[in-house]
Amino acid sequence: MSSSPIAVKLRSGLTNSRPIPTSNSLITASNLLRNILFLLFLLRWTRKAALQLRGRGLFGTFFDAYKFLRRSAYSIFLRSPGVRSRVASQVSEAVAKLQLKLVPQGPGVSRYLTLPKEGWTEEQVRAELGRLGEMEHTRWEDGRVSGAVYHGGNELVKVQSEAFERFMVANPIHPDVFPGVRKMEAEIVAMVLALFNAPPEAAGVATSGGTESILMACLSARQKAYTERGVTEPEMIIPETAHAAFHKAGAYFKIKVHLVSCPPPAYAVSIKAVSRLINSNTILLVGSAPNFPHGIIDDIAALSRLALRRRLPLHVDCCLGSFLMPFLSRAGFPTQPFDFTLKGVTSISCDTHKYGFAPKGNSTLLYRTAALRTYQYFVSPDWSGGVYGSIGIAGSRPGALIASCWASMMSVGEKGYMDACHSIVGTAKKLEAAIREHPALKDDLRVMGKPLVSVVAFDSPTLNIYDVADSMSEKGWHLNALQNPPGMHVAVTMPIVKAVNQLIEDLAAAVEDEKEKER
Repeated sequence: MSSSPIAVKLRSGLTNSRPIPTSNSLITASNLLRNILFLLFLLRWTRKAALQLRGRGLFGTFFDAYKFLRRSAYSIFLRSPGVRSRVASQVSEAVAKLQLKLVPQGPGVSRYLTLPKEGWTEEQVRAELGRLGEMEHTRWEDGRVSGAVYHGGNELVKVQSEAFERFMVANPIHPDVFPGVRKMEAEIVAMVLALFNAPPEAAGVATSGGTESILMACLSARQKAYTERGVTEPEMIIPETAHAAFHKAGAYFKIKVHLVSCPPPAYAVSIKAVSRLINSNTILLVGSAPNFPHGIIDDIAALSRLALRRRLPLHVDCCLGSFLMPFLSRAGFPTQPFDFTLKGVTSISCDTHKYGFAPKGNSTLLYRTAALRTYQYFVSPDWSGGVYGSIGIAGSRPGALIASCWASMMSVGEKGYMDACHSIVGTAKKLEAAIREHPALKDDLRVMGKPLVSVVAFDSPTLNIYDVADSMSEKGWHLNALQNPPGMHVAVTMPIVKAVNQLIEDLAAAVEDEKEKER
């Protein structure tokens, strides 16, 4: 039986047909995946570029790119073979000089780098402590140091010492063993919350200092944004004058930091610039009350309105303002709103070891609600040593410092802090007036902004301000030099209150000395 030619051809075609190689399918899928990844990459960086342009503007974006390229080029230059060795040599020389300056040495100075074979007697220890305390230093006791030592008086030191000794071994991580310390810590936080007009649902923690308070505020904001909004690339917006601890928080916790200018003559943060920088990754806005460099209070009320409108946390850094800011109006000085009476303020850092006169190692971090505080907690329920929990970075903490802080606050009281505010801020006003009006100062020094608290910053339109600073150092003063822009500041403390007339006199002499050199 013969077959149809068409049927034979079809059978032959089916027999000879081969399947499409699987490698072609893989290539197609690979190309598709690559295109998808490229599209996602393109979308990601297009979005970043759009946010950058929106936040910084065209000129600001080009300026940021210029700074980045300049830093990169300079870094490459410093690593080049001919330059690297010279830079390393100069750095080593500078470090050696710094060590000579900072590490006491020379005739009559003994250094102990290993444990003594036999323990010293009490008399030996006391004698060496006496020698260490009497080493040559800038005389903060005579009011010659800006800030640094926030001394509340010798009588208060005695009370602090007794409290420290009484609770020397106390550790608040064991509240059942040291209930007294736990009680004092809770009362410290409650008293500071009351000073800052916190609502009933507010909460807080005691910390080791302003840096820890700021770190924990940033961590809490980051964790809140991640938990509630799924933010994985957090950003915070801070004034360029905000404390360096915010930069540290950015580095530690991988938070991108946007710096906002604080232009003269006000030297306060630009609210419009802050608003432009807000995006879906923003986790925190920041204001200072006051800032460290210039002693200027940012417009916290405007920041509060912005934070409420954009539903973002707002942290107020009042570490330097401490116990002065809450007493300004009661002491008869002008002030600005800055605390929890502003609905947008969600956290405040306040150093009790500054104008609260507590020993160093004391600060507080305040939250508008207890729920906000929980974001800084750490709990490890599965540890083989048992359930471990801490309120912040530190585990064990010195109960003696908490006791000393509590004793300080209870000893000074509202009236004492009111009197201190009157003396310190009054002295700052006197220094500001002298710089603006003194015949030997008014033409060559210029107050930066309108300071309302304890810090008075100034620059010079006619002299190198760093030369003036060096001249003041030669006269025995330790003042703070500023940069970007160049300047100096004085943070008034209780010791400076008694020395302000001498400070003004020496400042006038320093200016005259520098003018004489330039003639």
